[in-house]
This record gives sequence, structure tokens and C-alpha cells, in this order.
Amino acid sequence: MDNAALKQEIKQLMVENLMLQVRPEEIGDNQPLFGPGSVGLDSVDALQLVVALDKAYGLKIGDSEIAKRTLHSVDTMAAAVAAHQKSAAS
Repeated sequence: MDNAALKQEIKQLMVENLMLQVRPEEIGDNQPLFGPGSVGLDSVDALQLVVALDKAYGLKIGDSEIAKRTLHSVDTMAAAVAAHQKSAAS
């Protein structure tokens, strides 16, 4: 799967799992997901996102520091999923 398709899939996953009031295309690839100027997610959303990424891609995020880096934006989630898929394939 190419990177653009993966990012689109992750945005769709976010909208469906977090019941966001935006369309997937309205979420910027490098827009922060938390904090000022962000999509507006909270800690409950973060937990749901961790579970959704595990279910969809088998990506396990076991530590809050890794979660903070991984869940920063769609770009960082796509990079983590791509790296996980690459290591799982080898």
C-alpha cells in the first residue's frame, strides 16, 4: 500500500472510530491531533486510536512516550504503521 493510500485509510479509521464531526479529507497529514491548532482529540480518543491501530494494522503501542510520538499526526501514524508492516514482512 502506498503512503498516500495509507494516510487516507488512517483518516477514515479516525473519523469512524472517534466519531469525528469532520470528513477524512479535512484532516491535514501533519496537523497535530492534540493541543492548540489541532484536530481536537483528547486522552479517551488517544486510547481508542491505539486500539484501532492495533486492530487494523497489528501495531502495538505499549508505552505513553511512544504513543505521544506515534499519535502526533496522520504522518507519524502512517510512518509507524509502514515501519511495523515492513518489519512484520521480513
